Amino acid sequence: MAKLLEGFFAKLFKTGSIEIETAGGYKFIAGAGQAPKLGLRFKDAAAPFLVMLDPELNFGELYMDGRIEITKGSLFDLLMLSAENLWRPDGSLRLRLLLKARTALRWLRRPNNRQQARQNAAHHYDLDAFFYTRFLDSGLQYSCAYFERDGLNLETAQLAKKRHIAAKLIMSPGQRLLDIGCGFGGMAIYLARFCEAEVTGITLSQTQLDVARAAAADLGLSEMTDFRLCDYREAGDTFDRIVSVGMFEHVGLSHYDTYFRRVAELLNESGIALIHTIGRMDGPCATNPWVKKYIFPGGYLPALSEIMPAVERSGLFVTDVEVLRLHYAKTIHAWRERFETHRAEVKAKRGERFCRMWELYLAGSETAFLREGLAVFQIQLAKKLENVPLTRDYMAQAEAHLRSRDSAAENLRLAAE
Repeated sequence: MAKLLEGFFAKLFKTGSIEIETAGGYKFIAGAGQAPKLGLRFKDAAAPFLVMLDPELNFGELYMDGRIEITKGSLFDLLMLSAENLWRPDGSLRLRLLLKARTALRWLRRPNNRQQARQNAAHHYDLDAFFYTRFLDSGLQYSCAYFERDGLNLETAQLAKKRHIAAKLIMSPGQRLLDIGCGFGGMAIYLARFCEAEVTGITLSQTQLDVARAAAADLGLSEMTDFRLCDYREAGDTFDRIVSVGMFEHVGLSHYDTYFRRVAELLNESGIALIHTIGRMDGPCATNPWVKKYIFPGGYLPALSEIMPAVERSGLFVTDVEVLRLHYAKTIHAWRERFETHRAEVKAKRGERFCRMWELYLAGSETAFLREGLAVFQIQLAKKLENVPLTRDYMAQAEAHLRSRDSAAENLRLAAE
């Protein structure tokens, strides 16, 4: 067993080094050979074989169950080292073939029909709001923040994200807007409050719906916002603007044509849409199997090459694309710090296994944005080419105008507290 284990980790770690210890106390160093700052101990005899069989899935399950112990360094350090080594062209051929097989079979996943979409949303987003307040910003923005300059805290960066998106929507007072996948309502409420839009927000999460309605009522915006439990395929009427932040990842690869066709049908002729989604910069790839099983069933992170054909078939025009690099890594880093601060509270309500699951999810996600080619795409779409100005100057102008309004409101809030 020892030689088999040493051979596997020797192929896995070509850069950096790590000390591996078995349940029986046998230790060896895998990697480049320098004194390792990382250490991993398997707490039972079966655990190393499970990691060798399928590290993407089984490492996460073993960590959740406490069958793996990080003896040196941190979980994040270990995941960073793994990300730098796991898919190297000179690494394990078997693991690379496993990834290729999963990628090739990504189309065969269970169809994300309306019933399945509701179940998937409930699995993740219907955790009680208490949990999300333990690591998100005060506005419960559960998507990538926008760090427009160094030194921003999470609250300010999330406010900047809403402002940045609003500027791309080119809003005028009284316009009707649909927010597809409105989350806890933060984006919709911003657009109602500072752009004076009449907003309809749709979600498949009852928890998100309740929080969004309460937040709008607290700000006296109930008449300007209409939050509904509704699938995008069920939405009716037409709108001047459509925004969707962090929802496209849940559409499902086989439903992209349906999604963009619905966006086109729901937009009026002068309409503009802004789709904000996590995506892959290095081409199509399978969803991590552990994430698919425990965190986001039905989720898929697309490459631009998978998105654009469906947009083109919808009749919509792509009028702007922005790639937000590393912004999500900074966002998740802030979430990880906040989660750790409140870990004892979460453990008291949900247990150690739940905490370890979320520690792995957050650390793995930050790693993916730093080392595995993930980014955020903001794709602006229009029904007609002339619906958007010829140059991007309007974005900066709109952001400056909105900043004067939302910053004043934020200062008043802070003063009241």
